[in-house]
Amino acid sequence: MTTGFLEDASFNQSPPFGGIDLFSADKPLSDAAARYGLDLKALSDCGKDYGSAATLDLGRVANENPPKLRLVDGRGNRVDYVEFHPAYHALMAKSTGWGIHASAHDGSEPAGPMASRAVRLYLATQAESGHLCPITMTHACIGALKSEPELLKKWQAKITSRTYDPRPMPWWEKTGVTLGMGMTERQGGTDVRANITQAAPVSSKNGGDHVEISGHKWFMSAPMCDAFLVLAQAPRWPDLLSDAALPP
Repeated sequence: MTTGFLEDASFNQSPPFGGIDLFSADKPLSDAAARYGLDLKALSDCGKDYGSAATLDLGRVANENPPKLRLVDGRGNRVDYVEFHPAYHALMAKSTGWGIHASAHDGSEPAGPMASRAVRLYLATQAESGHLCPITMTHACIGALKSEPELLKKWQAKITSRTYDPRPMPWWEKTGVTLGMGMTERQGGTDVRANITQAAPVSSKNGGDHVEISGHKWFMSAPMCDAFLVLAQAPRWPDLLSDAALPP
């Protein structure tokens, strides 16, 4: 018995999506970039990269293979390692290479650095958005670390590196780092002042700059980052940095 259906072909379907310049195909976006005086050629190259069939497929594969927690290795050694699929790392390397994690802060784009970075971020999200959590947090952490210039000075070269380095090793031995954040708590809503995690000074050996954090976080992102900015309640900073605020 035959059904009359063609078994080896389909019709009335859109062609596979890929090989698209996501920037030039988006007229409102490209027009806005032109008004800001951004580098349209570079943004077009970025749009072609994220709109390629290969990059879009990386996004599909990364989402079909979620991270896995490896508590121990094959010999029973405790590792506590979160394993990501190679497709995820490929996307991280791509977005780091395009500077979405730090180009607004490294002086590489004198004309509209924030706007240019925002365009590339928008293009990258169309390929895969999950990997952009650590990318955007790394971008944001530089502004936060400016309140601690000496600390930022130690980290900045690693943060702004265009080389993605996923190796689980000390940050100072790596070619590039990513930073995550710990903010959300169980009762967390729009008012982050409701957080109850505490930061208490514990030593004055380094000018009172060391604190011990106690509490909980409902969400820490992303687990493979090299450092985390953790939101916690603390004494007023002038008091925190004085010996008077330290425990006996």
